[in-house]
Amino acid sequence: MGRLLRVFANRWTEIESAGAGEICAIAGLREFTTGDTLCHPQQPLMLEPPAFPDPVVSIAVEAISRAEQTRLAEALARVSDEDPTFRVSTHPETGQCLISGMGELHLEVVRRKLKDDHQVETLVGPPQIAYRETIRGSAAVSHLLRKQNGGQGMYARVDLAVEPTPRGSGVQIRQAVAGGAIPVQFLNAVHRGIQDSLLNGPLEGAPVVDLAIIITDGDAHVKDSNEQAFRLAVAEAMREALASAQPVLLEPIMTLECSTPEAHQGDIIGGLNQRRARITALHSDGHLAVVAAEVPLAEMFGYAGAIRSLSKGRASYSMTPSCYRAVAQVP
Repeated sequence: MGRLLRVFANRWTEIESAGAGEICAIAGLREFTTGDTLCHPQQPLMLEPPAFPDPVVSIAVEAISRAEQTRLAEALARVSDEDPTFRVSTHPETGQCLISGMGELHLEVVRRKLKDDHQVETLVGPPQIAYRETIRGSAAVSHLLRKQNGGQGMYARVDLAVEPTPRGSGVQIRQAVAGGAIPVQFLNAVHRGIQDSLLNGPLEGAPVVDLAIIITDGDAHVKDSNEQAFRLAVAEAMREALASAQPVLLEPIMTLECSTPEAHQGDIIGGLNQRRARITALHSDGHLAVVAAEVPLAEMFGYAGAIRSLSKGRASYSMTPSCYRAVAQVP
């Protein structure tokens, strides 16, 4: 051992040894993580590591400037190595850096540690919600792209229709072009143009899901048609079709289960109702009341602190993704 310390709050004293049951700190350890056991090489021993709970609160974090992005990533990696209950991830759709912990106070302590120990200033905010878009109605459009600026021009016509499909069915692209109206060599460009158009919906720019696109007709020119012309034509056709087919925004819905002493059951249900939750079940588990609900993810930021206040710290909850559901209005 290097230095052996007895720590009390922000004070410490050096000690020569520590016996069974004593709590001390060892300075200078490298390549060790929380949960590891230190022992003598000739007397191998490993204690059962503690079980760390999963994080319950997440917030988005970013460096205060581009110049500090690399330093922030390095600092977050070091904090994550030190604290098994702290997680860092990148949202696959929004690209935000998310930090997750055991509560809002826990994450505030992490922010202070980043500032005091690593000299990294951060900006935080609620994570962006991964919305989706879909359509409620059907629409059929025809778009003609014709450009002539001298020399070879651009010419393509695409006729298509869109219609809704059951929730969760995904995207279906059907081809109903007869007689080679769209030459075979341009069909791949049409399909790629459709897929690119579905990445950004007409309402919030969210991915579009649960619909069928039927390519019904088209036209090409012997000299002026090319893949780029058909991709541009189908992109404009898709934009017009989606805007005309009653687009609607979908938000992620979470399945939530909350366990609380019966004395606080009414407060918990009232708090969930304020968050647009739909109570699906109520039952007792010993002296606890268990409330099951479906609630929009957008309403759950800050809920860990709210549930503590409502139950005097005696309630707990867990939630898992359930489905997407149309929102009443665009946030």
